[in-house]
Amino acid sequence: MTQHGASAPFPLAGVRVLDLSRALSGPYVGRLLSDLGAEVVKVEVPGTDITQAFGPRSHGHSGLYVQVNTGKTNISLDLTTEAGAELLRELAGRAHLVVENFRPGTLDRLGVGWSALSGRNPSLVMLSISGFGQWGPEATRQAYAPVLHAETGLLGRQAEVDGAKPNDLVMSLADSVAGLHGMISVLAALRVAEQTGAGQHIDLSMFEAMLATDDYTHYSLEGTYPVWPARGTIYEIAGGPLLVAGDLKFLWHRLSRGHGLTDPDPTAETSVRIAARAQVIKDWVEGFTDRASAIAALESAGVAYAEIRTPATLMESPTAVAREVSAQVDDRDGGTRPVIRMPYRFSAASCEPRAGAAYVGEHNADVLGRWLGLAAEQVADLEHDGALLPAQLPEPAEGTR
Repeated sequence: MTQHGASAPFPLAGVRVLDLSRALSGPYVGRLLSDLGAEVVKVEVPGTDITQAFGPRSHGHSGLYVQVNTGKTNISLDLTTEAGAELLRELAGRAHLVVENFRPGTLDRLGVGWSALSGRNPSLVMLSISGFGQWGPEATRQAYAPVLHAETGLLGRQAEVDGAKPNDLVMSLADSVAGLHGMISVLAALRVAEQTGAGQHIDLSMFEAMLATDDYTHYSLEGTYPVWPARGTIYEIAGGPLLVAGDLKFLWHRLSRGHGLTDPDPTAETSVRIAARAQVIKDWVEGFTDRASAIAALESAGVAYAEIRTPATLMESPTAVAREVSAQVDDRDGGTRPVIRMPYRFSAASCEPRAGAAYVGEHNADVLGRWLGLAAEQVADLEHDGALLPAQLPEPAEGTR
């Protein structure tokens, strides 16, 4: 069994990252980079990361904020001040990568866009994630995940398949997809910078990331109306619902051969025979009075099945338990709280969350001291002048709110 731990080297150790992003898509990239060993500094203005409002907060942070910001240090700059903007430009001069997901044009107006930062550091890589790209007719639109789920055809297709009204997903898929594509592009650009010394700006739109990931986009390209493939069918058996995956033809072949299921009327016309076979399978699956026996019968026939897990039962999955998919990180109040591990199991490298989530501005002095050589008195002066915003630390006995 592969064990978790940091005994092997981290692949991205030594890479310096400024994470100017908030919400999910950009911070997710930062979390990935941190778990792989990069030093990730989150640059945050108090109250601007909306994930802090998602769900209950404990020890100063929401669960989602911890999930995507674990392992990062945190400084707080007021980029509307020239001194604050200059600090960011100086930090970028010592970074390998900047990640941001502001609305296109925002950083340029603040004097810390791509041209300003790359002017200080020609080898810098900058990833800009936006809803519809840095340029184009919809570049300045607000674009949260549900907007992209609708605009890229996902919700419309799901409604057609279900014969129902469109309804959004219960996850921020567009954000996660953009984050994963952002990570791939960043690794490629860092490789180029390492080989040539030349950095570059990556313009990644959530819209294009969704289309590039969707295995049904080709229908829109080819102008063909799809015949939707069969999805999993949910049966009610002892102990609750069970999903059985596979189209009817495949299931009938496996179950008739493995368990002797037969056509009620082999001479019936095709549509009637298909409906009859579906009913035979349903009666057979739901006829089991013992859940374990039903699962064993499906497995012996080579048929895929799945438990319908809920948030309350997900972590009871045998795989989740055996492979230790969660890790405990410092909750900053003498205890720990759980986060999901990244799924990379290297044979000779480490990938682990290495710290809890920082508080806003907690590492002003530490980061500016190490990166820019500023003394504590200089940091204090910057905080006094408003270029740096003081640390936002919770009360020691805050507890769960």
